[in-house]
Amino acid sequence: MAAIATAIVVSFSNSSSPLFLSKLTSRLHFASFPMRFHLSTRKLMSHSQPRASTLGLTHPTIIETPKISFTATDVDVTEWKGDILAVGVTEKDLTRDAKSRFENLILNKIDSKLDGLLAEASSEEDFSGKVGQSTVLRIKGLGSKRVGLIGLGQSPSNIALFKGFGEAVVAAAKSAQASNVAIVLASSEGLSSESKLNSAYAIASGAVLGLFEDQRYKSESKKPTLRSIDIIGLGKGPELEKKLKYAGDVSSGILFGRELVNSPANVLTPGVLAEEASKVASTYSDVFTATILNVDQCKELKMGSYLAVAEASANPPHFIHLVYKPPIGTVNTKLALVGKGLTFDSGGYNIKTGPGCSIELMKFDMGGSAAVLGAAKALGQIKPLGVEVHFIVAACENMISGTGMRPGDVVTASNGKTIEVNNTDAEGRLTLADALVYACNQGVDKIVDLATLTGACVVALGPSVAGIFSPNDELVKEVVEASELSGEKLWRLPIEESYWESMKSGVADMVNTGGRQGGSITAALFLKQFVDEKIQWLHIDMAGPVWNDKKRSATGFGVATLVEWVLKNASS
Repeated sequence: MAAIATAIVVSFSNSSSPLFLSKLTSRLHFASFPMRFHLSTRKLMSHSQPRASTLGLTHPTIIETPKISFTATDVDVTEWKGDILAVGVTEKDLTRDAKSRFENLILNKIDSKLDGLLAEASSEEDFSGKVGQSTVLRIKGLGSKRVGLIGLGQSPSNIALFKGFGEAVVAAAKSAQASNVAIVLASSEGLSSESKLNSAYAIASGAVLGLFEDQRYKSESKKPTLRSIDIIGLGKGPELEKKLKYAGDVSSGILFGRELVNSPANVLTPGVLAEEASKVASTYSDVFTATILNVDQCKELKMGSYLAVAEASANPPHFIHLVYKPPIGTVNTKLALVGKGLTFDSGGYNIKTGPGCSIELMKFDMGGSAAVLGAAKALGQIKPLGVEVHFIVAACENMISGTGMRPGDVVTASNGKTIEVNNTDAEGRLTLADALVYACNQGVDKIVDLATLTGACVVALGPSVAGIFSPNDELVKEVVEASELSGEKLWRLPIEESYWESMKSGVADMVNTGGRQGGSITAALFLKQFVDEKIQWLHIDMAGPVWNDKKRSATGFGVATLVEWVLKNASS
């Protein structure tokens, strides 16, 4: 009698928005092994109520993407039938004996069916198993039409490498227009049960994210052919099923975050961002509530720092506050996730000019809010217990007009502190100031904020690593451990208190920028002025990894780490 497993079907849809994949529903049914995990996207629906025309007459195209099925199986790799058998190999796996045969058992088994063609081709193409290397051969002799070798480096020991492997497999599938692929690790036998689960999670996540192409704003879209991926040799059963579902939940949040950041500022206004946040809350109304504050309500809370940034824009600001509460049980920990929400940043009167200013990319200045809302979407599906989470975004635009904030103006934040604005292009920290004060007033124990805050952090750490700042070592440890599980890269930078001298003003409590030196540190010191000392706080400057220049697309950075961190603070 065949063993019984649960097949998981996860679908994305949005019943009221033309913009995003906001709603995720899941259903469970029973089937025989192999276990299947399905990821699919339904059609995005237009708004049920009429809306004003988008600036530039631009509206996102309604796109339906295909269902992706993941199957966990232990089938013999030489007998698997399909388009591509993709083998992840380390440099050590390519070791050969005196007769030039692979010593690795899986590679040897495959190559014996191919009369040594795989060994010969890998030598001729100088394939050594390094990360980023791959070779795909059209062959006869196996059940598969093609076999691919994809490099994993010396010893793949982190989630990021396996996510990269999943993305590389999908890239090969796209190139070959394959509809089904099998994935196997050449050395999976040596992995522990936990390592196999984590590897399967990372590979599935990488594959889903690698398949993503945001075509909503193109006049013509391509339909990917890939329909199914078989994962061979990494186990099967309830634990793997749980990991694959988790991969789907987190990936849905990352894709949501990517789409938010990718959307142009003439489509994603502060109001639309608030609308999308509200839809996350309504989709998961069993655990979420939403509060959206308008200008008058923000004035009542004396958010002068935030409102000063928004003053020049024709699109009014919207202050977003979602609250997650577990469906059952008591709350042991209260957390806040605060995301910078500048849907466009012109720089204001200190307008962004010259090479490298990237003004045309300033739609991504709400990347912190995208990470926060993407995490909210994922957590709405996961539903952790024992933890309450506040998701806070002060959404607005930084524009130029006769009513706009000027260099030299003095603004007053909601905690009463005054700020001399010596640079209107250092606006994100002004919005975060009031958002952090608001977060502290929610009675939370810990706060993590995320912001595309400084170019200085990009100069320091490059495009792939986010800087983190915190006076609390314990919180740093928690977030770094979460990032290691997510595969996202963080690096702790110091909060050098002596640098505060450069932030002093002659007419106010502080200026909003210091000198050019240590710009990301002085920015963190500025934010620190608006956090209650009794609350643990950590700041993530994600200006570098928010965007992938090569792909010209958002990364969804931060979502996975935030989810992992919340789960670390949950009771189950």
